Amino acid sequence: MPTLVLQQTLSHNDFPRHLFADSRMNAYAVLDGAANPALLDHLYADGERPEFSCLYRGELEPDMAECAPYLARLEQGKPFADWLISHCAGNHWGIFALSRISLSEMLQHLRRHTMVYNQDKQPRLFRFYDPRVLRWFLRTSDAKQLAGIFGPIEVFFAEAEDQESHIRFEINKS
Repeated sequence: MPTLVLQQTLSHNDFPRHLFADSRMNAYAVLDGAANPALLDHLYADGERPEFSCLYRGELEPDMAECAPYLARLEQGKPFADWLISHCAGNHWGIFALSRISLSEMLQHLRRHTMVYNQDKQPRLFRFYDPRVLRWFLRTSDAKQLAGIFGPIEVFFAEAEDQESHIRFEINKS
C-alpha cells in the first residue's frame, strides 16, 4: 500500500532546479485562475505560449474561464515558466507536478479529481490545485486516496505554509 513520503522542503530559489532536474519528466503547473487574475493574459501572451488546457470541459463563459483551473506544461527557460516561478511565491496560484505522461493524459487524470461528493452524494468542486488544499489532502489521505490523486504523477510540489518555500510530496509504493 502506498504511503506518503514528505521528502523535503525546498527554498523558493532551489525550487526550479528540482522542478527541472530530470529531463525524462514533464513539469506541469495546475493553476487557479481565481487566485491569479493575470493568468489568461500570460497563457495567451504573444510569443512562445506554453502548452496548456483548462481542467473544465466545454466552452466556458468569459467570467468562468477567467476563474477556472488550468494545466500548463512548463519548459525551463521559457517566458511563461520564468514568469510563473518568479511570481508564484506567497500567492497560492497553484501546484506543480512531475510525470512522464503527456499533457492530454495528465489532463484526463486531473479532470477526474475536480469533483467530489459529500455524504449526501451532492457534488462539490475539489480545489486540489490550491496548495493549501493539496497539503492538507496529501497529509490526511489514506493509501487508496493517495494512489488515486497521484496516479501517473511521481512528484507534487506545493507552496509551504511559510509561503516562501515549496514542499515536495511523493508516495512510497513499497
